[in-house]
Amino acid sequence: MAKFYTKEHEWVEMAGAQATVGISEHAAHELGDITYVELPKIGKSVKQFEALAAIESVKAASDIYAPVSGKVAEVNQALDDAPELVNQGAESQGWICKLEGVNEAELVALMDAAAYDEYLKGL
Repeated sequence: MAKFYTKEHEWVEMAGAQATVGISEHAAHELGDITYVELPKIGKSVKQFEALAAIESVKAASDIYAPVSGKVAEVNQALDDAPELVNQGAESQGWICKLEGVNEAELVALMDAAAYDEYLKGL
């Protein structure tokens, strides 16, 4: 499955009409040791690029923005007890939430992995 990325370093991976959302490995590395993840509430509806969740590290606190519009169907409860999972695998076990009712047409506003890698080189 293809992942798509935002300029704010979130990723989304589609599985049918459901999307898994997290922050990129680059963002996790830049943040340093993650100490807390404020997960969104199940049932919360978000529009593309709206604040979805928040993350805190020893260096900074920042918002996590929704790469696509949808409704929060599931959150990664493991992050409550182990926020460091984001550092260990930001694009695997460190996912933040799953959105349902996603409009796949919004993916055109995002970057694929190759475009994101190019974007990172310019930072």
